[in-house]
Amino acid sequence: MNTQDFTAWTSAIRKSVMRAGTEDRTPGAARTEPEREAWLRQAIERALFADPRSAHADAGEKRRAVDQVFNAMRRLDVLEPLMRDPATTEIMVNGPDSVFVERNGRILPAGVRFESRERLEDLIQSLVSRVNRMVNESEPIVDARLEDGSRINAVMPPIALDGPLLTIRRFPDKPLGVTQLIALGALSEEAASFLERLVKARYNLFVCGGTGSGKTTLLNVLSAYIPSDERIVSIEDSAELQLAGIDNLARLETRNPNAEGKGGITMKQLIRTSLRMRPDRIIVGEVRGDEAFDMLQAMNTGHDGSMSTGHANSPADMMDRLETMVSMATAVPLPAIRRQIASAIEVVVFLQRLRDHSRRVVEIAEVTGCTAEGIELVPLFRFLEAGAEGVDGRVAGTLVPTGAQLTRTAKLALRGMA
Repeated sequence: MNTQDFTAWTSAIRKSVMRAGTEDRTPGAARTEPEREAWLRQAIERALFADPRSAHADAGEKRRAVDQVFNAMRRLDVLEPLMRDPATTEIMVNGPDSVFVERNGRILPAGVRFESRERLEDLIQSLVSRVNRMVNESEPIVDARLEDGSRINAVMPPIALDGPLLTIRRFPDKPLGVTQLIALGALSEEAASFLERLVKARYNLFVCGGTGSGKTTLLNVLSAYIPSDERIVSIEDSAELQLAGIDNLARLETRNPNAEGKGGITMKQLIRTSLRMRPDRIIVGEVRGDEAFDMLQAMNTGHDGSMSTGHANSPADMMDRLETMVSMATAVPLPAIRRQIASAIEVVVFLQRLRDHSRRVVEIAEVTGCTAEGIELVPLFRFLEAGAEGVDGRVAGTLVPTGAQLTRTAKLALRGMA
């Protein structure tokens, strides 16, 4: 059975099940989710065998048809098999007929398509409604998350010219630990040990890098070093951090305004609220705008050990971006802004996706102060390439000390770690 015939067949089966209203007739005893799903599968199988085209399908096609209809009605439609593949890190939908998947850092056609544009739109609406968000022609852009923590971004027409756009960033079921990062070459043992000491000594850290460079993964790893007796407040635009080993954790997430433009909760508001929640540390998932000013205020007012992330092409670029963000929130003179940044942020960790698609920490720099020209940064570790690429095309190299020593050692000394 060719692709077009198979799509028409599964569409007919789904419509037959929907007309029958099987889910509405589920027996009263079958109220748990597994029982409802089992009942739906039985209804799909009955509709499949009632369709005359089933006589021309082999066992494999019938099994695939049942799975596809079930996924369309209950899960992520044609994307469900991609989401279940542990090698998948990103799914990119550029309309109903164009789906790409990223595996092991490489982007390839996924080999699947949606039945129609309406099916894709229905899926997007279903996903965003689960976290009380909405997307429509008047508000065509939305960020949300799935139950497993995966991050989604959806853009609808008329902004999206060729049909609805959907991007899903999938995170591992079990967050990577420092051991795995070292094994992957993303971090050296010496640098990992250095960062561990900084986190335990309550240094304020800022993780930066480009899109998909591994900022969230590294932040998860660093959070594992936080002592278990501390209270942490995490603040995110769309919750995706997987902070392990923290019992006293308060998680906050922003909220978009409703259809009347009311009820929105911003990062700026959440950071201010968090200060009244008695946090030992504040972890801000990502700063993009004027909330940077409140984040710096928190770091400078007794919340040592706080961490955040941001998009930038280098540590120096990140400092420049922070200056711009803070200037959006206040009329404080630039020299004062720079002094605040230099006082609040002590160490910057920069990640990058290299030409072999691997994600590596390529620089760890100390913020030593500020001048009239800008924030002063001293690299403590840098990624050093080691000769030619291997036969597998992987960039050879490691993160090595530059020879410069950490100068802001007061916190280490205070905890007997100098």
